[in-house]
Amino acid sequence: MRVVGLSSIWAAIALVAAGILISALYRQAAEDGFAALLEAQLYNLVNSVGIDDAGVLTGSPNLGDLQYMQPESGWYWEVLPASRDTRGRLSSPSLGYSAIPSEPLREVPFDVSYQRSYPMKGLAGEDLQVLETEVVLDDENRAARFRVMGNRSELAEDINAFDRQLAAYLGAVAAGTVIVNAAVILLGLRPLRTVRQSLARIRDGRAERLEGEFPTEIAPLAAEMNALIGNNRRIVERARTQVGNLAHSLKTPIAVLTNEADKLGGESGRLVGEQALAMRRQVQHYLDRARMAAQTESVVFRTPVAPVAERLVRVIGKLNPHLKVAFDTNEADDLIFSGERQDLEEILGNLLENAGKWARSEICLVMRPAGPERFEAIVEDDGPGLSEAERKLALKRGRRLDEKTPGSGLGLSIVSDLAQEYQGSLRLETARLGGLAAIVSLPRLNGVDALT
Repeated sequence: MRVVGLSSIWAAIALVAAGILISALYRQAAEDGFAALLEAQLYNLVNSVGIDDAGVLTGSPNLGDLQYMQPESGWYWEVLPASRDTRGRLSSPSLGYSAIPSEPLREVPFDVSYQRSYPMKGLAGEDLQVLETEVVLDDENRAARFRVMGNRSELAEDINAFDRQLAAYLGAVAAGTVIVNAAVILLGLRPLRTVRQSLARIRDGRAERLEGEFPTEIAPLAAEMNALIGNNRRIVERARTQVGNLAHSLKTPIAVLTNEADKLGGESGRLVGEQALAMRRQVQHYLDRARMAAQTESVVFRTPVAPVAERLVRVIGKLNPHLKVAFDTNEADDLIFSGERQDLEEILGNLLENAGKWARSEICLVMRPAGPERFEAIVEDDGPGLSEAERKLALKRGRRLDEKTPGSGLGLSIVSDLAQEYQGSLRLETARLGGLAAIVSLPRLNGVDALT
């Protein structure tokens, strides 16, 4: 839409500039034509008037325009004596016995052509343009002043009418230009919309590559995207292979340590066994992070949230029969986790397991949208809860606030690390049930694509 907007703005600016130029040119042409008409009628008037032997002005000028016959039309002509031995007065029927005053010569002198022009108000208050000259009529130097007056109000109205028509035509052209530009641009960008939709299908896990017919301009882009997707898939497979090899290579040494610890017995055996178990968990945690990082850098999976949450709630309920484990499903049915099922299971499982250790009688799991691209999983318990300082310590790796309770101190830290891998977060607050509320923010798929 920005392309359409910018092209429309440019078209509007160009049309406005063209309109101003056309209007100025028309105004200049109209004024030049008006001035030329007055000058032609003045010459016609001069050629139509004479003087008799007694010095009286004679003649019946006909300037060929009916407006000179209509009273107060704004178009007048007049012939007046310009020397002492010249008598009489001739005027157009439109002027009759009325008179239009003249500007003093000292204010508007004659030019080199012995003409002068100036504005004046007419009989009906209209704006006039007066053009006059003085001409010697015979050998005795008897002269007369010839005046032709044109209606400038009509000229102004004609120019204004042209400007209104021009604005209407240019407005129609502008509207047509915007519509055509929008249609052409949107039609030209349609292949990119197809590419975007195909990428969304890949991101949602419903396709493996860009598919469809693309125009010549877009085909190289589609080919490069398919090559990039193929390369990322090879990275994923290589990472999975390396993770499997590493897990296999460490499995035997850790098993040997565990067996030797059992044989050793005593305090030393117990200490070695605990450290071997911690090593196994640490290795598994980092292997999971490496696997997840390789996957989130390439292809985004889609995992329905509700089935995973329901299964984990049932498991936690069986492991803790003395607790009431509730799951609010009102907003969870339509949530789709933009990640792998195993990671969601590990996040929710650790939170529910941690709540089960501290809850007195009740655990509650709530899923809710947190914007168009994220959702929140909230696990609450009615246990003793944590102070603000204890909440900060609880997120540190391997830090246990109560050494009497079984565990490695890695649960919340693992959840925080996994959430961060998905550009999410984990925060601890006071629960409505009175204990601790663990709130993790994770990415989700939205819209129709997420539901198909």
